[in-house]
Amino acid sequence: MKKLLTGNEAVAQGAYEAGVKYASAYPGTPSTEILENIAKYTEDILAEWATNEKVALESAMGASVAGARSMAAMKHVGVNVAADPLFTISYTGINAGMVIVTADEPGQYSSQNEQDNRNYAKFAKIPMLEPSDSQESKDMIKTAFEIGETYDTPVLVRMTTRVCHSKGIVHCCERKEVQIKDYKKDVMKYVCVPAVSKRLRVKVEERMQKLSDFSDVTELNYFEWNDKKIGVIASGAAFTFAKEVFGDSVSYLKLGFTNPLPAEKIREFAGNVDKIYVIEENDPYIEEQVRILGFDCFGKNLFPSYGELTSDVIRKSVFGEANKTIEYDRKKVVPRPPTLCVGCPHRGFFYQLGKRKDIIVSGDIGCYTLGFAEPYNAVDLTICMGAGASMGHGAQQVFDMKKDSGKRVVSVMGDSTFFHTGINSLINVSYNRSNAVTVILDNRVTGMTGHQDNPGTGYTLQGKKTVELNIEKLVRAIGIENVVQINPNDLTSVKAALDWALSLDEPSVIITRWPCVLKKLSLQDKEEFKEIFQDKYSIDQNKCTGCKVCIKTGCPAISFDNAAKKATIDLEQCVGCSVCFQVCPVGAIGKVGT
Repeated sequence: MKKLLTGNEAVAQGAYEAGVKYASAYPGTPSTEILENIAKYTEDILAEWATNEKVALESAMGASVAGARSMAAMKHVGVNVAADPLFTISYTGINAGMVIVTADEPGQYSSQNEQDNRNYAKFAKIPMLEPSDSQESKDMIKTAFEIGETYDTPVLVRMTTRVCHSKGIVHCCERKEVQIKDYKKDVMKYVCVPAVSKRLRVKVEERMQKLSDFSDVTELNYFEWNDKKIGVIASGAAFTFAKEVFGDSVSYLKLGFTNPLPAEKIREFAGNVDKIYVIEENDPYIEEQVRILGFDCFGKNLFPSYGELTSDVIRKSVFGEANKTIEYDRKKVVPRPPTLCVGCPHRGFFYQLGKRKDIIVSGDIGCYTLGFAEPYNAVDLTICMGAGASMGHGAQQVFDMKKDSGKRVVSVMGDSTFFHTGINSLINVSYNRSNAVTVILDNRVTGMTGHQDNPGTGYTLQGKKTVELNIEKLVRAIGIENVVQINPNDLTSVKAALDWALSLDEPSVIITRWPCVLKKLSLQDKEEFKEIFQDKYSIDQNKCTGCKVCIKTGCPAISFDNAAKKATIDLEQCVGCSVCFQVCPVGAIGKVGT
């Protein structure tokens, strides 16, 4: 059977066909759809959102030890969070097969950095596969489980944005039922105290030698012999882009199994071509191996060290000219910077926060990171998941050392970020007693990655009803007594809460609780927020003075007619959050029909 699948959908299909029984992940672009699609196989696979990537990997490892084929998926920065268990799991090996999918993002479309996670495979000493398209994404997932069980190792499958989100025809097969293996107590394999780990360390090197031999014989690495004047060595999406540029006019060494790299195949290929291009995105991972083996090549001395190596980039690097049609089309594209959605519950909060000039705002990863931009200009720092409260705490402690500075810090994080690693950060604030203000923006869902459930929504990934964690009770349980919960659309309440928190000399937390405008409301949400989105607002053109205060709320539903010098509201977009109504200084905005 053939299906048109994205790379992420193909990974899910591969997990299904491979007999996976358990899968866990934390949502993050470009990896999110992997677990969402695995979750559809409700009869065969238990799929779960974990609170963070470390927990996802540890849960998958537990499932493997218990005897079931398992998978953990995450975006590239998620592997940083999961790195602690990753390196030791490399020592222990597995019971049933376990695959870790990292979705890297050359070009940084929705990420705070552009790290190359191929280095993790080399660093942790585990095998790695790199698919180039959807068919390979499905097939390599199945192969990864076979490799892992043959060599007693976790396996890293490295995807990139283009492979994750591009579609291709995939030949699909039936599921292979793999029986759950028996668990056998083995402290000399799974209890990593130093005496055990020292022995396991030796086995890792022995395994890597076997994998090195495998790399030279596996069909995952293969030659395409054409004209031997030029030879291209590439992997992943870069191979596909290289084929678009060179076609059948050059020879290729296509690498699908990339840790360890196939030294003998590289030698054979390099010795049979006149000129070598190593085409790879980000780091010179393959290039370094080619040079170590004694061959000169064109790599990062010719191709960019960052961004995607799309066909036009490769063409410009090699031939000195880009695809002129593409360059022309790009000039015609109107820039569309990201913005908070119409009715976003973060809008009112950031509108008020941006007015304060006596604070520093320590942000976090989520939709609310957009609070840094116009018209709010309200976020000063953003690094990684859960860091908002940690950085805010450290900054506040230093400002308090300078008793005359008067600087205060407001830390901001979302509900899903709070459950991810924000709890740890907030415990640190409580324990060390800084007077930083922490704001938890509870929009009742994991918003930025596409509205996934989290421990605060009351539902699991596969739609089962579960406990709904109460953020306020959690905050109080870790020792913070100054807690207030507000409606962020009520600007008076937002201002009062900030005034109250900033007046204190001890830790405080403000919880802004209002659902994302795009969220499919659960039954409990419908009951709690039954008045939500019932009204729409319009602007009386006779009263509007053209002051543009409503424009400064940043709502996409509001526009300004420069000729008429009047603001208008698109009623098709308006959801009635009322923020514009509250800020209008002349009373020109009111409910439709009143």
